[in-house]
Amino acid sequence: MVTLLFTAIVITGILALSLYFWAPRSRDSQENLLPPPEPPRGFLADNADADAKLFAAANTSTELESQRASLRERARTGDKTALNEAHQLGELDCYSDLLDQLTADADRQPALFALVSHVTRHELPVNKKLAEAFVKSWEAAPTRSSTATSLHIAALTDDAKLYLTTVEKALSLWRRGLLPEVSAIELKALFDGEFWVLSQRTRSSGAGFVLKRSLANARRELENSARVN
Repeated sequence: MVTLLFTAIVITGILALSLYFWAPRSRDSQENLLPPPEPPRGFLADNADADAKLFAAANTSTELESQRASLRERARTGDKTALNEAHQLGELDCYSDLLDQLTADADRQPALFALVSHVTRHELPVNKKLAEAFVKSWEAAPTRSSTATSLHIAALTDDAKLYLTTVEKALSLWRRGLLPEVSAIELKALFDGEFWVLSQRTRSSGAGFVLKRSLANARRELENSARVN
């Protein structure tokens, strides 16, 4: 009996020692499985990130404004390639301002023709001011070539009212015999061909409807004239 009691005490002691040494190691292994705590983020760190972003945005804005100023200066000296760079940068407002500046400076017909040639050759946007200036120059001395160019430039503005005005002016010049090199059939083909340069949205607009009706009337007049002659 005493032997059994002694054996039980020894076994109990061994188990107690085993639990004592095993428990800390188990806790340590569980702690090692947890991810390390993130470093504390304070108000100053957040402000530093915001300041860095604002600084980068300010630098970008300053750089863009410097580019715009450089392009404007080049346009004032007659450098038409400034238009290409403004268009490539996606600076649409700046591009339009540069084109207005170059148009205003093109006070003689050859300079205006050169500007229109540059814009169309490089497939750059045409604004209303350039188109109106060219049409006014064309009216003063209309030719076969300038008639076609005027209609094309007007269509490139994607402005149905401006295109209609140009069509009416061409028709008036033709009626008065001021376009002797342009036949009725050729003028009709020009009207119809340049109409499709306008965007689908513009052709479908209210102004586009008026334009279609006017073109239909002009087409009938020109066709009747061609039959008579």
